[in-house]
Amino acid sequence: MRTNLGRLTRLRGRADTRTVALLAVLALGLAGCGADARSNEPHTTASAAPANVDYNPQPYDNVKDGGTLRVPGSVIEQGNPFHADANLSAARFWFWYNADAITYSPTGEVQYNPDYFTAVKTAVVGGNQRVTITINPKATFNDGTPIDYRSVEATWKANNGSNKDYYASDTIPYSRITAVHAGTNDKQAIIEFNGVNAWWTALFTTLLNPKAAADATTFNTAYLKKVQPQWGAGPYVVTKYDPETGDATFERNPKWWGKKGKLDKRILVGLESQAAINAFRNGELDYASAGDAEGLKQISGVNGTEVRRGGSPFEYFLFLNAKAPLLTDTAVRKAILESVDRKQIAAINLQGLDYSEPLPGSAILYSFQKGYHDNVSEVIKHDPGAAKKELDAAGWAVGNDGIRSKDGKKLELGYTLTGDDPLGKATANAFAAQLKPIGVKVDIKVVSENDFDSITSGRKFDLFLAGNRSLDPFGARYLDSFYGSTNNDNLTGVGTPELDQKIKAAAEIADPDQQIAQANELEREGLAQYGFIPLFSGPSIYGVPKGLANIGATIFGTPLPETIGWEK
Repeated sequence: MRTNLGRLTRLRGRADTRTVALLAVLALGLAGCGADARSNEPHTTASAAPANVDYNPQPYDNVKDGGTLRVPGSVIEQGNPFHADANLSAARFWFWYNADAITYSPTGEVQYNPDYFTAVKTAVVGGNQRVTITINPKATFNDGTPIDYRSVEATWKANNGSNKDYYASDTIPYSRITAVHAGTNDKQAIIEFNGVNAWWTALFTTLLNPKAAADATTFNTAYLKKVQPQWGAGPYVVTKYDPETGDATFERNPKWWGKKGKLDKRILVGLESQAAINAFRNGELDYASAGDAEGLKQISGVNGTEVRRGGSPFEYFLFLNAKAPLLTDTAVRKAILESVDRKQIAAINLQGLDYSEPLPGSAILYSFQKGYHDNVSEVIKHDPGAAKKELDAAGWAVGNDGIRSKDGKKLELGYTLTGDDPLGKATANAFAAQLKPIGVKVDIKVVSENDFDSITSGRKFDLFLAGNRSLDPFGARYLDSFYGSTNNDNLTGVGTPELDQKIKAAAEIADPDQQIAQANELEREGLAQYGFIPLFSGPSIYGVPKGLANIGATIFGTPLPETIGWEK
């Protein structure tokens, strides 16, 4: 699963945010495209992004019983993680009161949770994959509905794209399932595939209660600014939730059949990023994240706490809305992306973090992963000179004011900025300065962080900086999310029917290495649609109390909720 993350940030989520920047960084952003803005770039010298973790991993028996964990919360518009409009905050919220049947280690190894799946077998019969899942006899949703093959079936049917009214985010892999049926009894689910799916585990990391998938209206709207604790399952249950503020309380679930949660309560307090850091510094929160030097400075040195930092399965992008009137022409989009100086943008955002990474070369894999290839550098070159020529050829003439125009329309684009932190403004100003020399005027439009979901779901932008957080290591399977012309997750709207068919064919390649190789080739074709460009990843940085166990920088790992608490 991948989720969008907001800036200040962005989705595909908004849980991890970028906060106040140093004045030096702001000055750097205002420097535009000058040499000074690129003079200090230690972060671009690494051959691969760091893949280290830092989260104080502790076994269940080494965690104290009791205590309350207080963390920042955020308003969640769409709480169904299978819905195309769901974001990172929604996925993390869901994780605490719904089935966590399959998780991953920090490096991406599959882990089956025996409280849900007691045995899993895969086989290939006549060229088609068959997955047999034996479900824990005790596994039951809070409303009394058994967790059985019907839950797997409901999850498949809601996401397979056969009913377009279900606004699902990831239909291609589910569409290759031909049937889900009971095995020896209802507590055994047999999943039949057409062909072989190398990444099938990512489809059933969690399960929908059949009642939540009963019809498209329920699937699409039941979790709109709502929680449905009766449809959940797990060691914790939501006991309080305020959809206007994001405040929530999780308490131990009396209907849970597994090891009880170590914490008594987990409390979410709806706060924007700077307010969350202030609350952490005042001892009112047990967790704060930082994405820039000033944020790191503010969460450091707080009495009784420590900073945990590691690698990041995050990536930030500049998205272009290919459906916007001035951006329907591929030549215009190409010129814009060729004018973006990614080194400067990365320098603005990563300065002062003592962190090194190469410029990202892919939207589907990170540089520390096997099979990664720098596809971006083969397709999108930083060449403002070439960009000018392409705009000339496309009929966009430079006016006396330096702004290009065509057919009476000026090449003026809006840059939508969520939040008003100085780092975000510095980045926006840098983009504007980079595009000005090629004759493109950028108008910066500041909106509330809470508008993020409506901006992305409604594609209400020309230029938008947004990010992605990978919740599993199987990047090749997300080609369609970025480049599929009909995929609900595609923020830009680029793509072609021909590329769609190639992406579907790639998903049917059984050998993981071969599928990744083909995915790299198709990504280069997708990047040539010029819908977006990857900018930077950055580290994961968190402030937490000393002794807090199983919280921090985990890469792909997600410690189960019942294991989180304070070390003995």
